[in-house]
Amino acid sequence: MDGSNHSRVSEFLLLGLSESPEHQRVLFWMFLSMYLVTVVGNVLIILAISFDSHLHTPMYFFLANLSFTDLFFVTKTIPKMLVNLQSQNKAISYVGCLTQLYFLVSLVALDNLILATMAYDCYVAICRPLHYTAAMSPRVCISLLTLCWALSVLYGLTHTLLMTNMTFCGSRKIHYIFCEMYVLLRLACSNTQINHTVLIATGSFIFLTPFGFMVMSYVWIVRAILRIPSASSKYKAFSTCGSHLAVVSLFYGTLCMVYLKPLDTYSMKDSVATVMYAVVTPMMNPFIYSLRNKDIHGALGRFFIGKSFRG
Repeated sequence: MDGSNHSRVSEFLLLGLSESPEHQRVLFWMFLSMYLVTVVGNVLIILAISFDSHLHTPMYFFLANLSFTDLFFVTKTIPKMLVNLQSQNKAISYVGCLTQLYFLVSLVALDNLILATMAYDCYVAICRPLHYTAAMSPRVCISLLTLCWALSVLYGLTHTLLMTNMTFCGSRKIHYIFCEMYVLLRLACSNTQINHTVLIATGSFIFLTPFGFMVMSYVWIVRAILRIPSASSKYKAFSTCGSHLAVVSLFYGTLCMVYLKPLDTYSMKDSVATVMYAVVTPMMNPFIYSLRNKDIHGALGRFFIGKSFRG
């Protein structure tokens, strides 16, 4: 079949992590529970920040956008996976698969860039407090967020367009929960060298550069905190950025397990790692950021109390 009509007629079969009906039932309820928790948690974070003027600060502005990204991400991936787990028809169209790939790639990149921006916010707040108002003004925050979106959209489009040049002439079975980059490249029967080279090159820029920036930011942050004489002030400074550091560790730990390795070594173990950053990380973020955050607790309390009085 030639490449000209391939994209119009072909489809893939999303078989998931297991073809066993018993396992699929367990996976369905597990992923449904995780999806609902993710949606509720991130929606509550967005509502708390949106409706409480005390949280209209750069840190919470970026946190709300991180929650929105996570919410958008799971909405574009998990519902289709849940349908497949309950249905006998596992097919996803070629266009649908590439659309899912685009959102997966671009939103993961956006998550990463927002985390880097939040690290910069922590750095300025702790290491350059006198310049914080000017350095993190509303105009600067919006500009940084716009740059994050532009880079992630460009990153997603680059890899999605490159994937359209691939020819799939063998098995169309995807033993996975969604159309993931490495899975599709392994199914392709055309040369994937260009895709893999661009993936490594752009990934190094989009992921490793912000990661290096975050590492350097936290080195300076820790040095600044250690110079604070008051123990209570040290604790407050550490707690301010501790949640962000936990999310960064979870995000990069799972991401590196999947993508910083040769294509031909991709295995089911990496599928589990992808589930970690694609499903578990968005679910955990609201808990990590709100668990010991009195501002979020207070905002949620005021939000629900206000709703109950208005009701």
